[in-house]
Amino acid sequence: MERTSVPPIHNVAICGGTHGNELTGVYIVREMQKQKMEKAGSVSVTTVETNPRAVAAGRRYTEMDLNRCFTDVLLSSPITESTLYEVRRAQELNAQLGPKGSAEAVDLLIDLHNTTSNMGLCLIFYSIDWITLHIYKYIENNLSSVPVRAIQLDIPSSKAYSLESVGKHGFAIEVGPQPNGVLRADIFNVVKEALDLTLQWLQKFSSGHSFEGGTVEAYTFVKSVDYPRDSAGKATAVIHQNLQDNDFKLLRSGDPIFQTFSGDILKYEGEDLYPFFVNECAYYEKKIAFHLAQRKTYSFPPISVKND
Repeated sequence: MERTSVPPIHNVAICGGTHGNELTGVYIVREMQKQKMEKAGSVSVTTVETNPRAVAAGRRYTEMDLNRCFTDVLLSSPITESTLYEVRRAQELNAQLGPKGSAEAVDLLIDLHNTTSNMGLCLIFYSIDWITLHIYKYIENNLSSVPVRAIQLDIPSSKAYSLESVGKHGFAIEVGPQPNGVLRADIFNVVKEALDLTLQWLQKFSSGHSFEGGTVEAYTFVKSVDYPRDSAGKATAVIHQNLQDNDFKLLRSGDPIFQTFSGDILKYEGEDLYPFFVNECAYYEKKIAFHLAQRKTYSFPPISVKND
C-alpha cells in the first residue's frame, strides 16, 4: 500500500468512569489529573471523569447506561425535567469533547473500561482508520504481559453509541478480568502501559516520524447469544466450564456452551466463531451470555503526518 499522509493529532482526551464501578480508568484519570499531565510532547491531553455520579454511587450507571447514550438521536434530544441523568451527561460530554462528527471534536478520544470477562487487553472501535490500526499495532508489538486484541463494531457513526465515537478518532481500552468495584494492580499496570505506549506513538507521529504499514487481526462482532430461559424469562443455565474464561478461543459446532441447573449440557450449533465478553457481569441485565465474532485481517499503509 502507498504511503499516506494523515492530519496531525493535536489533542487527545483520556476518559475514565463511564461505568462508575469500573475503577481502573477512574484512578488512572485521577492520577493524571493529580500529576497535572496536560501535554505529551506537542499533543494536548485532556482527562475526564465521565460519570461522577455513578462513580460516587459505586454503580455502573444511575439511570441509564452512559455508554449507550452517544447516538445522534440521544445527543440531539431536547433536555426536559424528565431527561435521564446519563443522557444529560452525554450531551455535556459531547459539548466538551465534540461535537460528534464536527471539526471541533478532539482528534483522539480514549475511554478506559474494565470487564469481568477474561479478555486481556482489547481495543474496541467502530471505524477502520489508519490512526487506530497503527496505534493498535504499536501496542501489540510492545506490550507482552497480556494478550492484545482488537474488536471492531460495524456500526455507522450516527448509531455509534459509546463515548469514543465522539472523537475524530477513538477507541475504548477494555481490560479484564476484574470484578466490578475492585482494583487490581496487574490490570491497572497493563492499562497504564497501553496508555503510555499510545502517548509515545502520538509523540513520535506528531514529531514527524513515519510508521511502516502492515497487517493486524481484529474481531468483528457478528451476534449476541442469550442464556437459555424458561417461559417466565428466567435463565435456566450457566456458562459451561469449557467456555468460561476462554474468550477468543474458536467456538465450533458441537462445543459445550451451557450447563442447565439440572445438569444437562447444551452445545453450540452454527458457524465457527470467536466468543468474547463471556459471562460479563454487566450483560446479565442485557440478556447476553456472550458475543460472537469473526476474525479478520486488515492491512494498513505506511503513514506520516500531514503538515498543516
